[in-house]
Amino acid sequence: MAEMRNIDVLILGGGINGCGTFRDLCAQGVDCLLLERSDFCSGASAGSSRLMHGGLKYLETGEFRLVRESAEERNRLLRNAAHYVSPLPSVLPVRSRLGGILPSILRFFGMKAALNDRGHLITRLGLTLYDLYGRRFRALPRHRMLSRRQLERTVPGLDRGIVGAGLYYEGQISHAERLGLELVLDGEAMNPGSRALNHVTIEGQADGIVTYSHDGVRHRVRPRIIINAGGAWIDSVNAAIGLDSKLMGGSKGAHLVIENDRLLQALNGHMVYFGTADGRVNLVYPFMGRVLVGSTDIRIDDPDQAQCSDAEADYLRGVVAEIFPDIPVTADQIRHRFSGVRPLPRADGDIGMVTRDHCIARLALPAGTPVLCLIGGKWTTFRRFSEQASDEVLRQLDRPRQASTDNMPIGGGKDFPDAGTRADWVAECARSAGISPLRAESLLHRYGTRARLIAMELGKDTPLAFLPDYSREELEWLIRHERVGCVDDLLYRRTAIGISGLLDQQVRTEINDIYQEASLHEAGLDTCFKTPADALP
Repeated sequence: MAEMRNIDVLILGGGINGCGTFRDLCAQGVDCLLLERSDFCSGASAGSSRLMHGGLKYLETGEFRLVRESAEERNRLLRNAAHYVSPLPSVLPVRSRLGGILPSILRFFGMKAALNDRGHLITRLGLTLYDLYGRRFRALPRHRMLSRRQLERTVPGLDRGIVGAGLYYEGQISHAERLGLELVLDGEAMNPGSRALNHVTIEGQADGIVTYSHDGVRHRVRPRIIINAGGAWIDSVNAAIGLDSKLMGGSKGAHLVIENDRLLQALNGHMVYFGTADGRVNLVYPFMGRVLVGSTDIRIDDPDQAQCSDAEADYLRGVVAEIFPDIPVTADQIRHRFSGVRPLPRADGDIGMVTRDHCIARLALPAGTPVLCLIGGKWTTFRRFSEQASDEVLRQLDRPRQASTDNMPIGGGKDFPDAGTRADWVAECARSAGISPLRAESLLHRYGTRARLIAMELGKDTPLAFLPDYSREELEWLIRHERVGCVDDLLYRRTAIGISGLLDQQVRTEINDIYQEASLHEAGLDTCFKTPADALP
């Protein structure tokens, strides 16, 4: 067993809130240790709808502060993480002029009411408010209303009962898991006294000392403050360190990635964000050359049991038929399915009405060590939530804030070229690394400006036999430099091979062989190399 060491902050959980808080504290010079039981952003953070959005539907529940905060943070991400976050033109269908007024009033006052028709008046009012809340650091165009004729030119083939739509803009994130990893790597670069570890087991806590094992070695650490960033697993993380809590009440959201060329063409680069016959809100939009459909909203007690069931897949295929009745989506078109558990506070009643806002619950170990539990939140607002958690830590440590993360680029978003300078960046990278401009462009698309680090070590790389868009040398670089603890880390989080629907048994076998030959973390391969139950159709 390694010697016990003292640290300022121990962060338990490497989802987006944990990774964001780690980076923020590192920027303040606070020594942190982050421990994640699986891989960074492998839980709920990997199971979202992959939108950076202002929370249009939160207007209906009167959560105006959350809408404003979400819209501002979305705009920041479009600037600070431009390599992964991009504008997404979105359509909000309208089926009547005055529909939805009464249900909207009821929902505003916290009463249950199905809202399957957001009429022209409600839609226009909501989008006007949405524009107002997104005016700070404005990064997206304002909304406009479309007639049916205009809508048909924009997104053809929608249900004939739709008479028009609101056209507005959100942000989408192409590779959420990599953004979480880059937060961790940025944090360590800013503060060499901090470290983030994945594939860790918490063994217990006694007298304020937490014991954990990593790579077969047992360690002990005494933190001044513990941050529980376990998301939907917060209560089980508390149990692991000897605290009994009932803070969480998760909601499962299932998604499909579909290969349907007719649907992809009809979307024409737009998201359709629509109310369904059962009163829910769902979405469908282009994603990595395919179509992403989401999501369900089902109460779940054990987040480890979250899978996209066949019933949920059938439901999601069915809601697409409500808006595109002439474009059938069949089960054999599903290329990938995934679920995430929203880390909601425990509450009774309709799970869909539980706030998506964030808060901090303050507990303490018997030895007196403060435990800050990060409850709720969503991808879009992670920076702000991390800032609030860090400010609380700084207050307890009696230390000043040294740096703001407001305008701090993330990972490959640093010095990311805009449309006018992209060609120059690609040409210079190709020349200095001795690779083709096409290859440099592909790497820039995947990794942002971190592509230069990869490109300089590639040399004449070898395309994979069954997935030639990737190379052996590219994957080996990721294994060496990006904390790959198992094959699934590589397939689902360091690359987009899994979620984009490119993974089949031949690809998996070829990449597994590369991983084995790299001789990294072979001891954990047998327990870590497995296909998630809901990963393949």
